[in-house]
Amino acid sequence: MKLSAFGEKFGSTSGVQVLMDDIGDALASGRDMIMMGGGNPAAIPAVEALFQERMRQLSQDPQQLNKLLSSYDPPQGNATFIADLAALFRKQLGWQVSERNIALTNGSQAGFFMLFNMFAGSCNDGTYRQIQLPSAPEYIGYADAGLEPDFLVAAHPQIDELGGREFKYRVQFDELSIGAQTGAICVSRPTNPTGNVITDEEVEHLDAMARAADVPLIIDGAYGVPFPSLIYTQATPFWNDNTIVCLSLSKLGLPSARTGIVVANEEVIQTIARTNAIINLASGNFGAALTQNLVHTGDIIRLSNEVVRPYYEQQLALTKSVLHREMGTSIPWAMHKPEGTMFTWLWFKGMPITSQELYERLKARGVIVVSGHHFFLGIKDQWRHRHECIRVNYAAQSPQRIEQGLAIIAEEVKKAYAH
Repeated sequence: MKLSAFGEKFGSTSGVQVLMDDIGDALASGRDMIMMGGGNPAAIPAVEALFQERMRQLSQDPQQLNKLLSSYDPPQGNATFIADLAALFRKQLGWQVSERNIALTNGSQAGFFMLFNMFAGSCNDGTYRQIQLPSAPEYIGYADAGLEPDFLVAAHPQIDELGGREFKYRVQFDELSIGAQTGAICVSRPTNPTGNVITDEEVEHLDAMARAADVPLIIDGAYGVPFPSLIYTQATPFWNDNTIVCLSLSKLGLPSARTGIVVANEEVIQTIARTNAIINLASGNFGAALTQNLVHTGDIIRLSNEVVRPYYEQQLALTKSVLHREMGTSIPWAMHKPEGTMFTWLWFKGMPITSQELYERLKARGVIVVSGHHFFLGIKDQWRHRHECIRVNYAAQSPQRIEQGLAIIAEEVKKAYAH
């Protein structure tokens, strides 16, 4: 079988594919695996009950059920849902947006595939442009979204060691080279995998750099504001006509609904809609149907702030406590300052084995994490730090399973240093 360059690229192994395969293989194996690797959100009882009731309402309303199951939405997405989103963003965030500034996609992953290839790669003027990541580590799903090679470039972060077994990544602006080779700047806020939240000042600096270079600033808010609001520090929502904000319903508790939301200027939204028509005909409307009332009333923000975020903060508090107890003080470990998301990013300074070897040892013991080297996108050198970190998801586990999983991680890390 002779594949095109496209076929070879997307048919080969990628970090995100390995991550998703591990989840599927572990679930199919029949083993009692502690799943601390993927990005699956927690099943929060109050949230599930709300969506169950909404599904019951839809199932008993023939008109709404017919619309849900039997009709295509426009390529831009469900018009009523988009109008309610625009009203929510104007009222709650002060963003000057209308229905022409919002499009829906089949999940954020699909949205980033379209956006990245809109702004980077080979251009009709003969240039080749790249997506600039202000720093790595960054979201693993960006790694293979480009149709062409050498698609991403990133700067090394500044590492501030804070004490108390915590550290924080900061953008090193003097390492950023924004110019003719740049198609767009992209940053996640908060950042998957680390939980880092770039400061308001860093956002404004990136916005100034983007405007000076006449390229868009893309902010991935899949874990951010206004929903699901998994930010545990101060962070002002940011949008303007040169900024593209990407949101999602996944971490609110609807990962299978595959609903991404793109907020941008009208030209970008029109291009997204036209691309969506070619790739998908239309976006699915299940997520819009389930959350329509929540968005219309603004209760989606209350749900995020009063139910979803406190649940994850409780899981985080337990995780921090167990880590300090199990890791102890005999090895040089630290966690990234937990400012957002549902992950703990652990750094084992000078660890004698690589993070991939640690991942294999943990997998053999029934604990699935993600090796940190997958997340250093756009950094070409073999920086040792990239092989000293792992990402741990504390979202979907019971307190007992969190303690069990972290205890096994601590045991294997101590064994690695001992030998």
